[in-house]
Amino acid sequence: MIDFDRRLFNIDIPSDTPTKGSLLVAEPFLREDYFRHSVISIIDHGDGAGTMGVVMNRQTAYPLQSLIQGINRKKPIEVFCGGPMSGNRLYFLHTLGEIIPASTPVASGLFVGGDFHSIIEYINQGYPIEGFLRFFLGYSGWSPGQLEEEVANNVWAVAPLSEPSSLLTGSEDAYWHRYVRQLGESHKGWLYHPQNPHAN
Repeated sequence: MIDFDRRLFNIDIPSDTPTKGSLLVAEPFLREDYFRHSVISIIDHGDGAGTMGVVMNRQTAYPLQSLIQGINRKKPIEVFCGGPMSGNRLYFLHTLGEIIPASTPVASGLFVGGDFHSIIEYINQGYPIEGFLRFFLGYSGWSPGQLEEEVANNVWAVAPLSEPSSLLTGSEDAYWHRYVRQLGESHKGWLYHPQNPHAN
């Protein structure tokens, strides 16, 4: 099947190789519900082991308080849709490091998981969440070699993680546009592609 959108708008830009800690920025015409205008943080990637990541900018309708007990904070805490796999499991990324025991480093200054009781205590003590902590339902996964093939087919642009706290700030299309701008001049055209060129 011919992809007329890509041919029409000539989306064919070399990209880096995905690694643990890097980001995936969706090309403008990716229409899958979970991944349209998405930015994904790769939290695990290895030869022969496949890839795991979470969509950073897709909000759900569920505040954290509706999913788990023991939170005394009144202001709703946003939960994001990490992807289509294991949608009944909760994941979290943070910049808190050794403050949260058993955290696993993803990249410099960014961690996944850790002792959940410590996370609840952090929240209940009133410490800041935006820019420090983000929760996800589900994750995104690729079998070995699958992601590399998608990158080679220009489905994703690969970007390094430059500022972990910025990664945990913002959402939805504005978030995607921010990271497309950070890709530089080579991807500037992505900002001007209509989401549905056939409607123009």
